Amino acid sequence: MAMFDPVALPLIFAALMGVSILLYVVLDGFDLGVGLLFPFAEEAERDRMIASIGPFWDANETWLVLAIGILLVAFPVAHGDILTALYLPVAVMLIGLILRGVAFEFRAKAPLGHKRPWDVAFWAGSLMTALAQGFMLGMYVMGLEWTWPKVAFALGTAGALAVAYSFIGAGWVILKTDGVLQRKAVDWAKGGIWGMVLGMGAVSVATPLVSERIFDKWFRFPEIVTLAPLPLMSGLLVALLWLALRRLPTANDSFAWFPFVGAVVLMVLGFFGMAYSFYPYIVPEQLTIWEAAAATESLSIILVGTLVVLPMILGYTVLAYVIFRGKATKLSYD
Repeated sequence: MAMFDPVALPLIFAALMGVSILLYVVLDGFDLGVGLLFPFAEEAERDRMIASIGPFWDANETWLVLAIGILLVAFPVAHGDILTALYLPVAVMLIGLILRGVAFEFRAKAPLGHKRPWDVAFWAGSLMTALAQGFMLGMYVMGLEWTWPKVAFALGTAGALAVAYSFIGAGWVILKTDGVLQRKAVDWAKGGIWGMVLGMGAVSVATPLVSERIFDKWFRFPEIVTLAPLPLMSGLLVALLWLALRRLPTANDSFAWFPFVGAVVLMVLGFFGMAYSFYPYIVPEQLTIWEAAAATESLSIILVGTLVVLPMILGYTVLAYVIFRGKATKLSYD
């Protein structure tokens, strides 16, 4: 196992974990967002919304399992510190995910008169999961310290992330549907975009303020010039999204893809901004990637397994999106 560099190995696993988290936020983010939009849709529309995410939602959650798995086996010390500090919101998230999964399956088998409670359960599970993840994001930015001001900030990011998920969910519905439901989704997206802007803005402002080290990384010269394109690109993209939403839907369905793709790009930009801010720490201002990493021998063995499993996950994920591309049709369980 000497062929693996002991300095590079923790970086490789940190990158793999970061990519897994990003893919989860994007992919499960849109189907969580679809669930959050349930109260605003009619029953037939909810069926079509479910049809739009049905082939994907199980595979989307694989990335969360992979990210937590990498954290556990590659960075066991950080796993203990982070999940201990976030035990309560993690428990709420898991309950929400279970509730979503049960509701998704049972609404398909329930008689017509009993479908409504399962729709409510699906919405409630989506809301619990989104709020819990937003709360965890806020607490991580605040250094995992449970003080009233920091908890208040985390509650704010919880709400903002839930609205941001509703925006990317609305973008997915715009992409995958047409007619009245697509027009409704455009209206939903017009409201949801401001939640994404608020959340990204709050995290972007708070992150440098909680750490002098992060403040210097963003605002010293020449970094402030080098990094300027990141917020400028984000602002330009928000403006383009707003202009596009004012003109959607179009007669020939052109640019129906833009709200979803724009939301994805915004999330990617936000992710890279956070990654730059916290590097090289995996537990904010406490543990670096190398301090938290497992033994080189363990990482070497795990890397071999990861290189086998990861292409399989990527392969069936891409295959599912290729096979089920196009507009979602009427839901059928036959």
